[in-house]
Amino acid sequence: MCEDDQVVLKVIEVTLQQFKNVEPVFVRDGIDAMERLKEEQFGLIITDIHMPHRNGDDVLRLVREEQKRDTPIVMVSSDTEEEVIALALKSGVNAFVKKPLDPKKLVRAIAPFLN
Repeated sequence: MCEDDQVVLKVIEVTLQQFKNVEPVFVRDGIDAMERLKEEQFGLIITDIHMPHRNGDDVLRLVREEQKRDTPIVMVSSDTEEEVIALALKSGVNAFVKKPLDPKKLVRAIAPFLN
């Protein structure tokens, strides 16, 4: 999970506790996310679009284009313009969750990839 907002990060952390077999890895910015993704493979990626240093689009490009992986990616963002959401989904994001983050909507977005 890559998110720079501490409140959103806490909501995601608490939400993920519902899933017994999940061992979340949290990073604070896009650079850390890119480094971890180059070192490890994950079953699900949750990322914000806008982060310090590198953004969710960079994460998406790394996973889809450079690594050619189909790892599920759930993007969260307060940038909720329809064209932003459509572009993210067209670019390979599996689900998009708008901020402010509703835990129920997050569960609906991630559950298909964790069960």
